Amino acid sequence: MDNRAGKLTERLLVFFLGIPAVCALVFLLPFYRHLPLNIVVILFSAAGAVEFSAMLEKKLIRISKIEAFILGALLPLASTLNVSLDFPNWIIPVTLMTGALWALLSHVFSGPGDVDTIIYRLAGCFCVMCYPGFFMYWMVRMHIWENSGAVVFLFLLITFLNDSIAWLFGTLFGANNRGIITVSPNKSIAGFIGGLFGSVVISIGAVLLVPSVFSVSGSPVSALLPKAIILGVFTGIFASLGDLAESAIKRSCDVKDSGNLMLGRGGILDSIDSVAIAAPVFFMLYNIFFYSFR
Repeated sequence: MDNRAGKLTERLLVFFLGIPAVCALVFLLPFYRHLPLNIVVILFSAAGAVEFSAMLEKKLIRISKIEAFILGALLPLASTLNVSLDFPNWIIPVTLMTGALWALLSHVFSGPGDVDTIIYRLAGCFCVMCYPGFFMYWMVRMHIWENSGAVVFLFLLITFLNDSIAWLFGTLFGANNRGIITVSPNKSIAGFIGGLFGSVVISIGAVLLVPSVFSVSGSPVSALLPKAIILGVFTGIFASLGDLAESAIKRSCDVKDSGNLMLGRGGILDSIDSVAIAAPVFFMLYNIFFYSFR
């Protein structure tokens, strides 16, 4: 019980510090299409890639921290240069090509003792460039939309509250329905349902309270509501899958947390796993439902 109370205290502390910090970044610093927030996304992506490389090292896939940091930052950085600083669109494929070329060519002149491990390092380089970098890239892309600050804040609420409510429901009602998923036996059906419920409630609340976040040419709430519910359902599902995907990686590498930088949440990667996987899903659905027809 003491451990649960401690975990609850840590999560509440992070929640009450984290939400105001996110609000400040989103609403008080909107300059250059939210450049300050995009810089934070780049840094979190790079730090998450470093943590991922540390886990890969336990499988004898060795990527240096500097290499992982740069590869993890590449794609969100390219997106930020394009979105916030109006660099031409070709900056994104050029950056992707640069990372791929580094992965392919940086080991050509390896010593004789390293030749056998080149394929593992090659795979490791592509992995740390894609996860979480390529997924976090889509969060930066959200700033192409009108009223993007409110939309990004909605996305973060859907994903973060999905995780928090899932943890609460799992703690309260999950004792007899755990162990369904091998890679994360502590996760429960009750937790998944609770998290999904929270994501949908946030989406419905946004439609009812701030319909301008979704409004397409003055569309009535009745027309927006079904689309917002679909947005909440799929974003919530993929947020949960993001958490499970990272759990699978950690279990494979025999680690409990990706790091220890985030109080109550483990490492950076533990904190953005849901956000990273849910970001492209949210982007695609919002773009189809609410932006393409503006």
